[in-house]
Amino acid sequence: MALLISDDCIACDACREECPNEAIEENDPVYVIDADRCTECVGHYDEPQCVAVCPVDCIISDPNNVESVEELKFKYEQIQAEV
Repeated sequence: MALLISDDCIACDACREECPNEAIEENDPVYVIDADRCTECVGHYDEPQCVAVCPVDCIISDPNNVESVEELKFKYEQIQAEV
């Protein structure tokens, strides 16, 4: 499933720099994750890098975007084909 940034975000920019899919964008007042580009780092890393670097633990699973590992892998492959 894609990830979601909660209202606890402090807009520190750490997550945006770590996202290999460029799925995180600055927004007002908190950052947002594009569910169409978020693969939870499947294909790149063993764990979501944004979650690993978030100093306030505000990045959670998005209950409205539930995806299997296979779906995340497919999305990763689609994104890589764009490059």
